[in-house]
Amino acid sequence: MFLPKIKKVLLLSGVFLILASCSEYQKVLKEAEPGEKYAMAEKLYTEALEEDSNSKFRKAIRLFEQIVPQYRGKPQGEKVTFLFADSYYHVGDNYLAGYQFERFVQAYPNSDRVEEAQFKSAKSYYYLSPRYDLDQTETVKAVAELQKYIDAYPNGEYLEEANNLAADLRVKLEKKAFEIAKQYHKIGDFGVRGENYKAAIVAFTNFINEYPGSPFREAAFYYRFDAAYQYAINSYEYLMKERLNTAREYYNNYKRFYSEGDEHFDAIQASFNDLESRLQNL
Repeated sequence: MFLPKIKKVLLLSGVFLILASCSEYQKVLKEAEPGEKYAMAEKLYTEALEEDSNSKFRKAIRLFEQIVPQYRGKPQGEKVTFLFADSYYHVGDNYLAGYQFERFVQAYPNSDRVEEAQFKSAKSYYYLSPRYDLDQTETVKAVAELQKYIDAYPNGEYLEEANNLAADLRVKLEKKAFEIAKQYHKIGDFGVRGENYKAAIVAFTNFINEYPGSPFREAAFYYRFDAAYQYAINSYEYLMKERLNTAREYYNNYKRFYSEGDEHFDAIQASFNDLESRLQNL
């Protein structure tokens, strides 16, 4: 009988403490002077870091929102602005975290924490990057921000991670460009005779020139050849010889870089053998 009573008392005590804490927070939020708000915001931020508590970060954010403008230009302004941005970063509000860290870097370029702020700003934009098949405006911005950090801090604390993140985003941009070119190849002869294959050849040529180190490069060489081959064999007979010879050049380009062990070698070789047979018959 005694133990349940103790548990009940402890539970009620905990409830009262939570209610009192909430009441104190609401009072400071609505009525306190900037100094009190600053003290509570910093306390909540510190506790949130220790406890990994999103709710405390969000409480701190509400206080920081009120006091950041009032501390701008004052000695505490640098710290308040950084903690404000970092609170957004920890709750995963990547748009506002990136924006607030950018503002911090602009306002306090000589701060001891400017490198961290610049990296976290770039990383926040990294997290805003969508799937490769969607609009890549955010991805382009994230790459630019990461590159800005890499250029500014060639020996920086976060250099390796920044390089890895930038490389990941570049592959996403490459995949987007590759899939656009591949789409022209896929729809092939639909529409105006051969025009989609012609567009695919141009798109894959641009891709090869623009992304020399891409993991999709071998496939791009293959699909460029195949687009030229399909374009040729679906042509009027009087155009076929010239177009088959162009496809042969793309085959030679593929062979210059890729050997029998590569992914598309068997397919390209079969098409090339047919191409040679057609040229002999012509």
